[in-house]
Amino acid sequence: MARHGRLRSAASIAALVSWSAAACLWAAQPPEWTQPIKPFRIAPGIYYVGTRGLAAYLITSGDGAVLLDGTLKENAALIERNIEAVGVTLPKVKLILSDHAHSDHVGAIAQIKRDTGAQFDASAEDTLALERGRPRSDTNYVPTPFPSVKVDNVIRDGQSVSVGDAVLTAHLTPGHTAGCTSWTTTVREASRVLNVLFLCSITVAGNVLVGNRAYPAITADYEKTFAKLATMKADIVLTSHPEIADVMGRQSRVEAGDRNAFIDPAALPRIVAESKEDFEQALAKAQHQASAPRKHHGG
Repeated sequence: MARHGRLRSAASIAALVSWSAAACLWAAQPPEWTQPIKPFRIAPGIYYVGTRGLAAYLITSGDGAVLLDGTLKENAALIERNIEAVGVTLPKVKLILSDHAHSDHVGAIAQIKRDTGAQFDASAEDTLALERGRPRSDTNYVPTPFPSVKVDNVIRDGQSVSVGDAVLTAHLTPGHTAGCTSWTTTVREASRVLNVLFLCSITVAGNVLVGNRAYPAITADYEKTFAKLATMKADIVLTSHPEIADVMGRQSRVEAGDRNAFIDPAALPRIVAESKEDFEQALAKAQHQASAPRKHHGG
């Protein structure tokens, strides 16, 4: 392991490398973002239906299913095949949710929405970006546009949505985008009730933190989000970039016989602490650069 103010897990190091690459060369996306994998069960009624490098989650009930995120535009057919592979026909997907309006998470939603006929819900703060097909923030890279998608229902903080007995509650956790939304649900595993958190990205990932004209409240929002997440508890944490919560590594442990691999109450505080430290370092660097005197060249 490498030391960066603390010992990091191999998964968190991989996450930082992936995010750094994505922020610097958004067009040159990592190959695992479109790499197919076999979908798998995470917990009762919750399935991973994304690619190796980008998550999409299916939450099922007897009355239909909820899809959380769609990954890249070019992955639409792949995500749909994965949904069908776990026994859910496309018309059974009744609701699609977004966690944040970036092309690597919502690019395929417009197509999947057409193919399923599902309702699409998202936060008010991300609605404009979703319906315009481009994110709202100043960044140090050129954001990739995505197919615009009509938001059918605007979600507010603390609001719950459901399909049958699959109930998810929205928690606004802005910063990464202005409308970044984490979602919680509960599942029963044998005699236990488990709290599941689908955590919206809390990385800086190329966002301009000082002088962001498109998103002036960005640093205050990050700080409020870290404080909010510090009060939350989760038995299972699932992330839109699976390496951040080591989703693939945990699935390998399940296949090896560890039925409790996804249960890790320490995961959320660990991810939040690491992301908060990275944010504070990025903010300090940005503030230093902004306050440094500019060199003037004589003519």
